[in-house]
Amino acid sequence: MSSALETLIEMGFDKQLSELAVKRAGNLDSAIEWIDKNQDKLTPEQITAELADAEDNEEAPALKPGEEARSLVCDTCQRKVRSSAQAEFHATKTGHQEFSESTEEIAPLTEEEKKARLEELRERLAAKRATQSDQDAIDRKKNEQIRMKSTKETQEAKENLEKKERLKEAAAKKAEKQADIDAKKRVLAKLEADKAERKRKAEVERAQRAGQAPPPPAPEPAAPTTSGPVLSKPASAYAETRLALQTPGGRVQKNFPVETTLFEVAHALGQDGVEVSSFTQNFPKKVYDKTDFGMTLKEAGMVPSAALIVK
Repeated sequence: MSSALETLIEMGFDKQLSELAVKRAGNLDSAIEWIDKNQDKLTPEQITAELADAEDNEEAPALKPGEEARSLVCDTCQRKVRSSAQAEFHATKTGHQEFSESTEEIAPLTEEEKKARLEELRERLAAKRATQSDQDAIDRKKNEQIRMKSTKETQEAKENLEKKERLKEAAAKKAEKQADIDAKKRVLAKLEADKAERKRKAEVERAQRAGQAPPPPAPEPAAPTTSGPVLSKPASAYAETRLALQTPGGRVQKNFPVETTLFEVAHALGQDGVEVSSFTQNFPKKVYDKTDFGMTLKEAGMVPSAALIVK
């Protein structure tokens, strides 16, 4: 290992970078200048490739015997070389073709200059590492902020979705409860009407047996009031009915044409993964098994709405 290479490695430079600098520059002074200009431009992969390429090429030719010492300056990068042979070598490596003669002789660095240059390089490396460390800290902070923001937005979206589902479920429960109340009121009103009709018929029969005039017909009973919306049209005027269905997986609400059969309702639930063997209606209490599935919703009295338990 050359003394220039050993010195560069002792300074803390990467071994491959130091080897490439020595091959490109030839001596310690030039190697230090080369590292100063190129270390930030090359990746480890590029250094490896450049090193392999340098090993395949001949070393820069030395001064010819008896050649007068002088310097040439590259017009492109302002680099100074000692001889025309070294200028040709520089042109081959860099593609720089224009050189100017200079009467300035290139003097080697003194020991003090070498130490000052080494110290300057160390300070640059330390400053670069400190800057990179600060930038890494900034990047980590930004990434953490992005992650926290994403987590917060995801949590808020989840909470909003859960809130909407709760409101939807509460509305479905309320609608089903109201449908049950309305159905019960209709049944009670029908029972009262039937009771009044039987009483009227009995009074008519008694009057006929006694040879008296029949009593006047009883007035029509008032329709039961409900807390839900008042129907402005009879059930026969509806083309669609709303079903609140209590399935094993939860409550669902579906709308069907009034001529839809219970079999078609069961088939629609089956497409959602719900196997149906029967429907149960609480008010009035009625169980519809598969023998009843040919009935339409209109024939079953489930217009304009009904609540069913699916089994």
